[in-house]
Amino acid sequence: MSGEWTQIKAQGDLADLDEICAVMSMLDNGLMIEDYSDLSLSGMYGELMDESLLNADRTRVSVSIFVPAEKNPAEYISFLRDRFAELSLSATLTTEGLKEEDWSTSWKQYYKPIHLGRVTVVPAWEDYTPAEGEVTVRMDPGMAFGTGTHETTRLVMQLLQDEVKGGERVLDVGTGSGILAICASKLGARECFACDIDPVAVRVAKENVRDNGCTNVVCATSDLLAGVDLSGGAFDLALANIVADIILRMAPDIGACLNPGGRLITSGIIGERAADVRAALTSHGFHIVREAEENDWVAILFEKE
Repeated sequence: MSGEWTQIKAQGDLADLDEICAVMSMLDNGLMIEDYSDLSLSGMYGELMDESLLNADRTRVSVSIFVPAEKNPAEYISFLRDRFAELSLSATLTTEGLKEEDWSTSWKQYYKPIHLGRVTVVPAWEDYTPAEGEVTVRMDPGMAFGTGTHETTRLVMQLLQDEVKGGERVLDVGTGSGILAICASKLGARECFACDIDPVAVRVAKENVRDNGCTNVVCATSDLLAGVDLSGGAFDLALANIVADIILRMAPDIGACLNPGGRLITSGIIGERAADVRAALTSHGFHIVREAEENDWVAILFEKE
């Protein structure tokens, strides 16, 4: 590959091809799919085929997207890795044009202070003097998704700023870098429970929580709601910046984690799946308060009946 593009390739089982393509297409619809399951070795052209094709594993597939130079490949990689983990897909990510050892630092050239309403997300390594009344969240996301540069994170933060008035108990499911829990804490939430299925993300989130001085945020490893701590009571607000399929899986159970009138912000939803999310949550005792959209990504704010 030339220096102008980074190829990100996901390799997995043939049986998982549709799900791998669905996740990859959230970032780019121009997929390159390598699938040799239907390749015929008989007939007049079989002996002319390249040896690599003849020896290809027909139970495995590869799906690639190509990231232009002006985009942040590390954010793409983190997004894909987190979504594959949420869907329990064993896809392996590799790159050409970006060395694996550069993943955890390559975003720095793209990452500057990001102003999101009252909140400004600041790289941990930069000096920044906030304006009066400005809330700053310092982030060093490592290999966890969530720097504030992706539409899904920005949409949640847009809604979150209107929902945290002060004193709320907040649940952040699929916390990634911890950015949303930290933001909620700094906006005035009483306490936050942040969880993720990925232990790497939880470690990074804990470091970011510590570096932001948010002593009221607890981070833990959990498969969706399985490890959510309800010992302190139900939550006033829940955040789920994940993917539509995982939100659908969570829909029957999330209501039990919320107080009556509690609210749920969902994001990570590609436009064509928004109707599925609306239907699932309204059928489980929620109604829609409002929505926000950016580049075919949708965030939906629900309220528990």
